Amino acid sequence: MNFPSEPFRIKVVEPLKRTTREERDRLLREAGYNLFHVPADSVAIDLLTDSGTSAMSDSQWAGMMLGDESYAGSKSFYHFEAVVRGLFGYRYVIPTHQGRAAEHVLFATIVRPGMCVPNNMHFDTTRANVEHQGAEAKDLVIKEAYDPHCELPFKGNMDVARLEETIELVGPSRIPFALLTVTNNSAGGQPVSMANIRATRQVLNRYGIPLLFDACRFAENCFFIREREPGYADRPVRDIARELFSLGDGCLMSAKKDGLVNIGGFLALNDERWAQVVTDTLILVEGFPTYGGLAGRDLEAMARGLEEVLDEEYLRYRIGQVRALGALLEEGGVPIVKPTGGHAVYVNAKEFLPHLHQSQFPAQALAVALYRDYGIRTVEIGTVMFGTRNPATDERIYPELELVRLAIPRRVYTNQHLAFVAEALIDLSHRRDAIGGLVMTYEAPRLRHFTARFEEETPVGILWPGAGFAAAPLS
Repeated sequence: MNFPSEPFRIKVVEPLKRTTREERDRLLREAGYNLFHVPADSVAIDLLTDSGTSAMSDSQWAGMMLGDESYAGSKSFYHFEAVVRGLFGYRYVIPTHQGRAAEHVLFATIVRPGMCVPNNMHFDTTRANVEHQGAEAKDLVIKEAYDPHCELPFKGNMDVARLEETIELVGPSRIPFALLTVTNNSAGGQPVSMANIRATRQVLNRYGIPLLFDACRFAENCFFIREREPGYADRPVRDIARELFSLGDGCLMSAKKDGLVNIGGFLALNDERWAQVVTDTLILVEGFPTYGGLAGRDLEAMARGLEEVLDEEYLRYRIGQVRALGALLEEGGVPIVKPTGGHAVYVNAKEFLPHLHQSQFPAQALAVALYRDYGIRTVEIGTVMFGTRNPATDERIYPELELVRLAIPRRVYTNQHLAFVAEALIDLSHRRDAIGGLVMTYEAPRLRHFTARFEEETPVGILWPGAGFAAAPLS
């Protein structure tokens, strides 16, 4: 079944605020056409991110009432530690308040200026944290990842030949570790195969370089391995996860994704020396090692979420819901990255708005139009997020992919909500020529997409007076 029913019942509901197109147009102007600045209560369907936006289960909420808020030695920490060790297999478990905090405490202690951190593909905060230490964040994903039309089953794979070339060029002593992001968010939520992980491990072993995983969507990646990789069809997802992590030396995770919680993250490592120096930094910036910037109730919810995410009925529904949205869009002629990933559908803004050059921020312009007309909030993954300048010439450097990500929060929206999203984008595609470009009026030196401000090149009139969540039924 391509569009499976939800494997849960809804116990609590949250009303959605309905706004008019005129209200949303005003909010966009006030927000500088940056959807991060739009108040959440003025968003009908929020696909900005799947991070921290999951609906927690009755078991997780019950666990929060049992949270031990002791400053040191909380029993909630020991439950969390046991779950992480049992699943990921690493000796030292270091909680943090979210994934970027795990990145910071690790990179601030291990990465030095002039070093290079290879990855299949860095996402925004990972890249920023590497570069903040004066190091190079090197993307080495296979070339097929940059082709939205290519339906290779594991487009998130590391280019192993380029990895070895990079090691030889840079020198092993300047590479503190390599990262594999599973799934590969920047390239469309694409998975990494077990065979590719083994091949990556073998190259790194020859040079004595550790391998770490960015594991925030590990369960989705393992489900894809079971679906697509020969020899894994009959293996439980939990066993696949254990095999995957056995090939690494540690991981960092934002549990706000596949941990099914609203806040939380961790580092898990095998190296005792690394664990000690990272813990020293953790105490300075996050908190004591048995709470790491979190309440005990958050640790308890995270422990339970990491168990729940491995439920295969849930994963079948989760992947199926994302896949079904992609199919609806493709049937309606909306260009997307294929195959659909685990947590999101990515619209190819270059093809959706072919009349706009990347200097006009087409993905951002599409995200703005979708919110203005329908109240649907998404996020740009293109020139705003990953565009740079040549420091010598000040020339703009554009990313190869110009995408709008429709990130699906876990256990939040029904299939009917997503059918409405598909109808909205299909309708918008029929009026794409009326969507104009944007001019950036403010940018921060790092992670500019969070705070950038824009103006419209040409004021856009009402494309369709009846458009909007208030007027269009969910059908």
